[in-house]
Amino acid sequence: MDDRRIVYAAILLALGSAAEAQEATPTPPPAEEEELDSIVDEVVVTGTRVAARTRLESLAPVDVLSQEALTANGTTELAEALSNAAPSLNFPRPSITDGTDHIRPATLRGLAPDQTLVLVNSKRRHPSALVNVNGSVGRGSAAVDLNAIPMAAIESVEVLRDGASAQYGSDAIAGVINLRLREAREGGSTTLTYGEYNTEVETERGQRNETDGATLTASAWVGLPLGQEGFLTLTGEYRDRDPTSRGDFDNRVPGSPVTSRYGDADVEDMTAYVNAGVPLSGDWSIYGWAGYQVREGNSAAFPRIFNDARNVPAIYPNGFLPLITTDIDDLAVGWGVRGKMGSWDSDLSLVYGSNEVVYGVENSLNTSYGAASQVSFDAGAMEYDQFVFNASIVRGFDVGNMPEPVNVAFGIEARQESYGIEAGEPASYDRGPVVGAPAG
Repeated sequence: MDDRRIVYAAILLALGSAAEAQEATPTPPPAEEEELDSIVDEVVVTGTRVAARTRLESLAPVDVLSQEALTANGTTELAEALSNAAPSLNFPRPSITDGTDHIRPATLRGLAPDQTLVLVNSKRRHPSALVNVNGSVGRGSAAVDLNAIPMAAIESVEVLRDGASAQYGSDAIAGVINLRLREAREGGSTTLTYGEYNTEVETERGQRNETDGATLTASAWVGLPLGQEGFLTLTGEYRDRDPTSRGDFDNRVPGSPVTSRYGDADVEDMTAYVNAGVPLSGDWSIYGWAGYQVREGNSAAFPRIFNDARNVPAIYPNGFLPLITTDIDDLAVGWGVRGKMGSWDSDLSLVYGSNEVVYGVENSLNTSYGAASQVSFDAGAMEYDQFVFNASIVRGFDVGNMPEPVNVAFGIEARQESYGIEAGEPASYDRGPVVGAPAG
């Protein structure tokens, strides 16, 4: 399969002059020295409780991905950009896997999606309500939906590519992903992108050309001052992605048309995020963030051809392709205070997150009702929410002639979770009056 993606975008390019070659061992120009220093001295907060620890000083392997590194990947999805930039993170493209087509899970180091801890501003983020089923990636697990956060809201991402259960808990077996939100009190940016696939699809039964997957993304962020030293950063994003189809020709049907839709789901989402921080008296400051996304989508199930026992020819004389629809609402709110308690650095926070997935089925039927069957159904819903309270204090003690202070940290975390499943309408699962009709 030869995929060629045509992308039309407004891109800002920063061009720098190249340094001239020098004899012997060259001395890096000032600009390169500054860049090297910024890499070496880049402070990380993931995998350590030591303040101002740099990436090279950290004992754990931490990849720090900047906003520029993410946007240079030619994608507007955060999870896909991370998979392109971080070598240990994968973002598969499942298809015909029910809700997993709509909330695609990311995996770190090949382990299950729920064995990677995802943080936002170093605080635990809630997973989605979707439990992956069938033969999908991460079967039996519920993953954090990385694409519920707009890429424009991200300042940098820290990826800890090692088990960190001793510090973070059992869901950090694969590692930790820490999304650090943008902190800006001025400036802003607007981006509009459009892309589509032009693909020569080669299958076992023939070849065809597909032009599909058209994706329009509009995003913007702005930084505003909050008081004399505080910041308020607002981000909004809209994305509309058409489905793709890479299935084979169906020789069970006259003319051998393509009856399936094997590919990406049809998805439309809108997201808003806000991140803020304000210094208080003394060494204390208050911080907080909030985000909300609404997403609608549909993906295909397996086709039912005209002579399928699960078809009712009076309704679909040529057969039908069932569509699984979702309405997804995702909410995240967090706030906290940090400062000095004597000689101890302290941080207290409370974070709430919720995710709801409402299922529907369209272009379908319940065979057991015969020609009286309806063709669209309410198929139920799943709901999840999570409260997390976290408090920690840390301090370094100078001990003897040791080159660095001995770091001592204490912390406590309390978490409350709830999960619920709502049944769909009876016609979506009941057996009707037609005797001997197959299920589905």
